[in-house]
Amino acid sequence: MSAVRVLLGQVNLTVNNILWAPHGLVRYGIAPDHPEVKNCTHKFDQAAEDPRLHFFGNVQVGPQTLPAIPHVFPISLPALKSHYTHLLFSTGCAIPNLHSALPPSDRVIPALSLVHWYTQHPSRPAPPPLHRTEHGNVALDVARMLLTPPAVLEKYDVPASVLDVLHRSAVRHVSIVGRRGPLQAAFTTKELRELMTLQGASMIPLAPELLAPPPTSTKLSRQHARILQLLRQGSPAMARPPSPAAGTKSWSLDFFRSPMGVVEDGQRMTLSLAHTALDEHSRAVPIGAMSSLYTDLVVTALGHHMDPSAVYYDPALGYLRTDHGRVLDGAGQALRGVYASGWAATGARGVLAATLIDAYAVADTILADYHDDDDGRGAVSAPLEGEAYSNDVLVAEDVDLECVPREVKEGIKERRVMEYDQWKKIDAEEVRRGTEMGKERERMGWEEAHEFLTSAGAWQR
Repeated sequence: MSAVRVLLGQVNLTVNNILWAPHGLVRYGIAPDHPEVKNCTHKFDQAAEDPRLHFFGNVQVGPQTLPAIPHVFPISLPALKSHYTHLLFSTGCAIPNLHSALPPSDRVIPALSLVHWYTQHPSRPAPPPLHRTEHGNVALDVARMLLTPPAVLEKYDVPASVLDVLHRSAVRHVSIVGRRGPLQAAFTTKELRELMTLQGASMIPLAPELLAPPPTSTKLSRQHARILQLLRQGSPAMARPPSPAAGTKSWSLDFFRSPMGVVEDGQRMTLSLAHTALDEHSRAVPIGAMSSLYTDLVVTALGHHMDPSAVYYDPALGYLRTDHGRVLDGAGQALRGVYASGWAATGARGVLAATLIDAYAVADTILADYHDDDDGRGAVSAPLEGEAYSNDVLVAEDVDLECVPREVKEGIKERRVMEYDQWKKIDAEEVRRGTEMGKERERMGWEEAHEFLTSAGAWQR
């Protein structure tokens, strides 16, 4: 989204979006109780008002990727070739990494499926079996969603169908299992504090040895020093307290534990955990001890990678290999006019701010290449010389900037491609419905949005 704003002053730009609604991760990934993080959508709204930007939603460019979206309108990458001088892949990393010892089932699911469920992602994952779940093993965002009282979530952008399931939830305890210790934790101080102060959910205190000061040779980052301080504040007791009172919930951080397998036995599961310690390279290694955790649902949060069917996917990285945003082919040569930003170029790491910075940097590279800017006027790197480019050609040198690909025109005619003015009507209706219900918005799925536009006569004729 940020690269769009930078480039608008000099080019026409088209966003072909696999999701029918814009805003990507902001709409379908950010926790609903973090509405302040979604403010960046206003930047895209401002850019979309410029007639040089065209948004085509529900468009799948290239082979079908995972997670599959049943109603998506497919077009081939070659169909774009004669219409664009530059291509920018900002497709993210949408495939969750799986644990070899935890094969997926209806009770062992990746965190992404849970997130896609409570954000009503077009891939339509099934609701988790929370009605018979008392314990779960998840990362902090998902843990907070499972433990937060539905009455608190009702004012946020949580679909009514999701709230119905949460109202029937039997979750009483969430265990957050990690291979390493608190000084290696990837969560932020803000996320930890939110969970520690969550209404109706208490933290099980950590063992004192986990909170001991690190060796004097270990220099803590500011974030990890604050995390350690918070954990000490939340663990005042030297021994574990009695079980929470009836009707209340609890959660725990189970450090230095690595899943080794799960056995399902009727309504309950047994999760086998190897006890670990850090070696000299800070890697978690088993120390020989084992323990078991009885649970009803396991949610894995092990990171993500790009769909291997994506063009120029690098299996060694799990995403596209790039150099300052330029996509490289298998021989390490840059594809002329082809770029990538965000997780598609960096892998699944960093927060929205990091993606924002990367988008601006890639925009600088595109403009530098376009203007052959070798005198350093804002370029992040010198443009590549002609002989450094790949022989693969995915774009054209001269195009009609106002021409829309024939396939996209057909999708618009068939009412399978969403344009931005149509999205704004959906957006306004979602907010209107939400206001009536006393919440941020009540979002629609594709079928409901399609029916609304039809009844409103808003499809292009």
